[in-house]
Amino acid sequence: MKIYVSHSSSYDYINEIYNPIINSDISKTNTFFLPHENKNKITNTKDIIASYDLVIAEVSLPSTGQGIELGWASYANVHILCVYKKGSKISTSIKFITTNFIEYENSKDMIEKIKEFISK
Repeated sequence: MKIYVSHSSSYDYINEIYNPIINSDISKTNTFFLPHENKNKITNTKDIIASYDLVIAEVSLPSTGQGIELGWASYANVHILCVYKKGSKISTSIKFITTNFIEYENSKDMIEKIKEFISK
């Protein structure tokens, strides 16, 4: 499966999202696009998102750019999974583009729940 990872640029995405994904089993069986990796600095994410099977959006922090990406994914009929840290107040607008939400305690819990979602 081809999976695009979306997040706020204000989030500690390297330690909280990228490293846990890269170091997990799901990275061995799926192709991930991590938009803020150095190799992906200047890219047309609108076209990339449309060519992927799933967008995993870490939505613990609000982000205008991420909202635009999720709109592109919704318009392209790409499945969207929103994940957020327990206790976060997520935007209610997101509920108009997906019904797939996962609340997690820590990075390990997040990866396990994503793995379970992907296997369905």
